[in-house]
Amino acid sequence: MGLCLAASVIVGLQFGDEGKGKITDFFAGQSDIVARYNGGNNAGHTVVANGKEYKFHLMPSGLAHGKKCFIGAGTVIDPGVLIKEMESFGKKNIDLVIDPRAQIIMPWHGLLDMASEKNKGANKIGTTGRGIGPCYSDCAARTGIRFADLIDEKRLHKKIKACFELNKKILEKVYEMDLGNDFSEEKIFGEYAKMGKVLGEFCGDVSLEISRAILAKKEVLLEGAQGTFLDNSFGTYPFVTSSHPTAGAALVGIGLGAKAIDKVIGVAKAYTTRVGEGPFVTELKSELGDRIRKQGNEFGTTTGRPRRVGWLDLVLLRTANRLNGTDKIALTKIDVLSGLEKLKICTEYELGGKKINEVPADAERIFECSPVFKEFHGFKISGTEKSFEELDKNAREYIGFIEKELDTKIFLVSIGAERNQTILR
Repeated sequence: MGLCLAASVIVGLQFGDEGKGKITDFFAGQSDIVARYNGGNNAGHTVVANGKEYKFHLMPSGLAHGKKCFIGAGTVIDPGVLIKEMESFGKKNIDLVIDPRAQIIMPWHGLLDMASEKNKGANKIGTTGRGIGPCYSDCAARTGIRFADLIDEKRLHKKIKACFELNKKILEKVYEMDLGNDFSEEKIFGEYAKMGKVLGEFCGDVSLEISRAILAKKEVLLEGAQGTFLDNSFGTYPFVTSSHPTAGAALVGIGLGAKAIDKVIGVAKAYTTRVGEGPFVTELKSELGDRIRKQGNEFGTTTGRPRRVGWLDLVLLRTANRLNGTDKIALTKIDVLSGLEKLKICTEYELGGKKINEVPADAERIFECSPVFKEFHGFKISGTEKSFEELDKNAREYIGFIEKELDTKIFLVSIGAERNQTILR
């Protein structure tokens, strides 16, 4: 029997922080299942509903709707963070399944992450220091500890014993860290075994359950973390994350066949931001950039770090559309640009005296690119508009230009943080 097409993927088209949490929350109300397919607690989604703000780090954003939620094999889990997040919602309100194949972030991963970043000096990449990269490295090296191990004390003890001494030696001998007496094999085992007991009841085969849900014609929403240009292969390497935020990774991260995806919903901010180091062609290093950052509350949900801010970059979005097979776009935070006298959109890059309209495959060349801008009149958005026609004429022209240049329908425009500040076209 062939698999029915019933899964939709929500993917960020920029450097993350596009507002995927709000868009996932918006569509979660129409879905039966919401599943997270990549990343760890280096990501953060903020959802505002009925005046209440929810901050997600590992839990799928569908939780705010009380939906059945899944954490797939493609994620990495810090069990302490997950338990704390679950407690903030109340255990009785959570319907969650965690795949036994998901990797577990151990205490040495965070220490290795921070030590490695410090060791890079001027070449640092801007990692969150949450241990995500080292955890994925252990997964690739086949030395990782999985969720199935966490919830089985005997296996957990054996796995920690196999990993602890080597990582301790690396931290002490290579990075010259003073770990103190608290960093011990038995203490780590005791803490993680306790967390395993708390989380054990949530273990289940996410791949199998979601595949069955799709066959039963349930509406499934697959939620990614970060954005396209933080993808480990196709992003601005090495200034990227350790997983694959692109739409294709949803199939691997959950464990689905290639025909399972029906729609790819791309989320793009009406301007551009990124956190950490790396090329940023349209960056605004000015008072105007500071104004947009403040107006848009551009500070990381997980880290609190200020985000770098710049004009909208259509070169990024064209490439992101191609990489993800985007069917339609949700444009977010256009209200943040309200009140600016003039706006700019980058339509092309200039590289070596030539104009290009897609991101160079060699990420190092992006540092050599300069933006080619088109200027637009500013507009006012109140946040109370109920239809596209009610938007300021200049705002409609701004949106229409993006849509035409990308040849992709902008079907949703977000004009504020609340659920009801959303215009469907």
